[in-house]
Amino acid sequence: MIGRAQKSDQAIYIVDDDPAVRDALAVVFELEGYKVSGYETGDAFLEAAKSHQPACVFLDVHMPGRSGLDILKALNADHYPAPIFIISGQGDIPMAVTAIKFGAFDFIEKPFDADHIVQRVHEALEAQARREGADHKSVAHDFPGRELLTPREIEVLGQITAGASNKEAGRHLGISPRTIEVHRARIMEKLGARNAADLVRIVLTGEHG
Repeated sequence: MIGRAQKSDQAIYIVDDDPAVRDALAVVFELEGYKVSGYETGDAFLEAAKSHQPACVFLDVHMPGRSGLDILKALNADHYPAPIFIISGQGDIPMAVTAIKFGAFDFIEKPFDADHIVQRVHEALEAQARREGADHKSVAHDFPGRELLTPREIEVLGQITAGASNKEAGRHLGISPRTIEVHRARIMEKLGARNAADLVRIVLTGEHG
């Protein structure tokens, strides 16, 4: 677990129009030693994000004005350096999956479990640190369609071609197995792969089966 001294300068931004959600998450992460900033609207968050990059963002799908999906587009979330967790209710899972396609790092379902959320953030930040320290050679060579993939999809593809299961890949990258499934489906669609074996063949040989 990351120590408090290391986290004291790390900020978590919570973007949700429900003050109860902002307050609850703030209490959880402040107890863990993080700085927490809450924003009622996406525009307020975007303004703050211009001057300071948070360690992590929690972003509600449904908000007055700009939705969570609108904010992901405005941030160019695929290339945003901090992991962005989408906050979703049970009925919002299809929208949460869409958010992953727009660059969200992962999603957290309501109701929240404090210990689970803290663990997810720790895993995300540890994966971020590994990513920054890696040499990115797992899928560094060229193959047909590589330019269609986002940086995160390339990371997921590296795990797939290394033979990792969804659970193993999720653990390494700090995201849920369900989100790995979303990325896997997107990668296969973009590369025209029919199955996992076809996907590996395309990446390793540059040939479609």
